[in-house]
Amino acid sequence: MNLRIASLMVVMVLSIFSFSACNNDDDSPDPEPTLYEKLGGTTMVSDPANPGQMIEQGRLGLRSVVDSTIFVIAADPNLSPFFATLLMEVGNGNLSNLAILSKNLTDFFTVASGAENYSYNGLNMKDAHDPATNPRMASKSNNTDFDNFIGAVVTGATQNNVPTELITEVGALIETLRGDVVQQ
Repeated sequence: MNLRIASLMVVMVLSIFSFSACNNDDDSPDPEPTLYEKLGGTTMVSDPANPGQMIEQGRLGLRSVVDSTIFVIAADPNLSPFFATLLMEVGNGNLSNLAILSKNLTDFFTVASGAENYSYNGLNMKDAHDPATNPRMASKSNNTDFDNFIGAVVTGATQNNVPTELITEVGALIETLRGDVVQQ
């Protein structure tokens, strides 16, 4: 199925659920769980990156996919040039901006997937992907670059055993960003 059609279907389904959420009828069926809930939601689990700390399972799942995707991008000769500055820093042993990127992307996907107790405070997607407003972005992307990015996310999600139906939902969510990210 074309990702644009899938994203339109997701928007339509979300619109239907937003109307039904306003209904005070006690006999109405439970609303469809959010993508965040499907990824584990607010269930607290041990955080493997921070021993002794707990993390929501949904956020852990998203962070795991984000981190795997960053490594897939770093290994992809078509995508890695967009992150030349970051990769140079990592190559020099400076991981601070890698941690910031991981947190920002995890925050973005956590909020976008329906988590209620988080916020995203990074740049909007248009500014984040425009070298004129974000000097860490090496160049503007085109549709092929965006398609490659979606492929990297699919690979990252697959590496973390995310079920295919949830990968499709994540892909549809990302597809809604194409207009802001693709600037060539």
